Amino acid sequence: MKNDPTRQKIVGLAEQIASDQGVELFDVELLGKGKVLLRVFIDKEGGVTLDECERFSKAFGLLLDVENPIPGPYTLEVSSPGLDRPLRNLKDFEKNVGKSARIVTREKIDNRNFFVGTITAVHGETIALRVGETTVAIPFASIARARLEIEQ
Repeated sequence: MKNDPTRQKIVGLAEQIASDQGVELFDVELLGKGKVLLRVFIDKEGGVTLDECERFSKAFGLLLDVENPIPGPYTLEVSSPGLDRPLRNLKDFEKNVGKSARIVTREKIDNRNFFVGTITAVHGETIALRVGETTVAIPFASIARARLEIEQ
């Protein structure tokens, strides 16, 4: 789905609006057949406000109406990725050093594949995660899923 030409066109249009408005395009989801649900997640340092999501939605909706990349009806939703956002690449881990994360690995590391701890560093392709009193080195290629934990 990531290489779908319709999705790629939508991502390009969303990146234009994000750049114009000083926000970062975090992700785009294109869901359903017939009436499509288009979810766009935007972010910036310190998070985005509801007003910024609304402003992005209006500008992006107008651009979608002109460019018409989605055949047929669709619903547009614009939001932030949330406090428990996914960590999708090394840059996401680097930006979130010092924060709590939940990581699931494809293969076991130290006899387990589920970790909750604090991201302490990123060394090349390896994430350093402090779990209790120990630091676990998790190769990025081994990560199946990762997201920030909401800190209480």
